[in-house]
Amino acid sequence: MSDDIKTLTTRLADEPASLAFLELGEALRRRGQLDAAYKVARGGLTRYPALADAHDLLGRILGDQGDLAGAFDAWAEALRFDPMRIGALKGIAFLYFRAGDIPAALEHLRRAAEIDPDDPTIGQAMERVRGAAAAPASGPGPSAPEPAAVSLEVPPPAAAQAVNGTSQVNGVTDHGIMLVDGKGLRLNGTLFSPGKEDVGDRVAAELAGVSKEAARTSRLLNLGGWQAIAVESPEGNLFLVAPTPDTMLLTVRDPSLPMARLGLIAERAAREARAWLESHT
Repeated sequence: MSDDIKTLTTRLADEPASLAFLELGEALRRRGQLDAAYKVARGGLTRYPALADAHDLLGRILGDQGDLAGAFDAWAEALRFDPMRIGALKGIAFLYFRAGDIPAALEHLRRAAEIDPDDPTIGQAMERVRGAAAAPASGPGPSAPEPAAVSLEVPPPAAAQAVNGTSQVNGVTDHGIMLVDGKGLRLNGTLFSPGKEDVGDRVAAELAGVSKEAARTSRLLNLGGWQAIAVESPEGNLFLVAPTPDTMLLTVRDPSLPMARLGLIAERAAREARAWLESHT
């Protein structure tokens, strides 16, 4: 244990109500001790739930852990308590950038630049985002964001009916997550319509057709393999990803949830689906 971490740990133990957890959590994060950093940040938030600095710290830790949806929530909370929190604005800008939502990324960076116009990293980030947006679609550089999902205007009928219902994955009730194979057979989870009708199998069958059409369109346009399909409708938003080459994961949410946020939730669910598949093979 380094001297700074040892000192901060001792200080926090002697003064549990102090703000030393902020320095300790950041020091642990920088050393790659993410689980310990997470516990410290969570402990601090139990004492200071309205402290923007603590939510900002948690966002950085979750981002390093790969929990981008959790990081988004943490940074959103930081901005709720302090709308001028530059770290949270930059963090959310990065997540939008990663999701391919260039306008939202630039808007958050613009707000950060207005708060601190002398911060050179903000201008550099804006140039990077603009450069990625202007890069040719056929050959983005390593700094470009991941391709944005394809947005469709009208969702598959059965899936649209299920948007405002619930789903169950691994026996745990969740609003709108279902795993299917490439042939449209349900592997895990189920969807219920608002009338409590189980429409999981019907939605799964339709997803097979959607996946095949996306693959066909990608080939015709020489875009390579498809990565995600985003569907927006008045009834709700849907996000389809492929955890493995032979499976698809559907995530549905209320239309009030931003599509970029839904994409982050789907990304986390896809990681969990891959782990579930590995444990069942």
